[in-house]
Amino acid sequence: MAALTYLQAAGRALAEEMRRDERVWALGEDLGRGGVFGQYKGLPEEFGPARICDTPISEAGILGAAVGAAMNGTRPVVEMRFSDFALCAVDELINQAAKARYMFGGQTRVPLVVREPVGMWRSS
Repeated sequence: MAALTYLQAAGRALAEEMRRDERVWALGEDLGRGGVFGQYKGLPEEFGPARICDTPISEAGILGAAVGAAMNGTRPVVEMRFSDFALCAVDELINQAAKARYMFGGQTRVPLVVREPVGMWRSS
């Protein structure tokens, strides 16, 4: 078994899932450059800009777009730059993504992943 950091393991897991399921895609700030900590290194080249999407700096917009995309059958992976900023999108996470299934009588699902890096520098 290879010794991996959490960062490396997360990057490999995402790449494996993207190869397995074409509905999986990722969006967030600086993903086209490999992500803030390099966790997306090599993925933009392998999957292209349609599946590794750079976004503007708008956490609510990023998560809102992912919620809508998930409700339409894709499997977005949202990369929040840092967990501190995820609070800017708490309405989309709590009042939209988490409750959509019940608000629409079970007619929709919101299959998405939100990654929020916690701690930086040496612990990352």
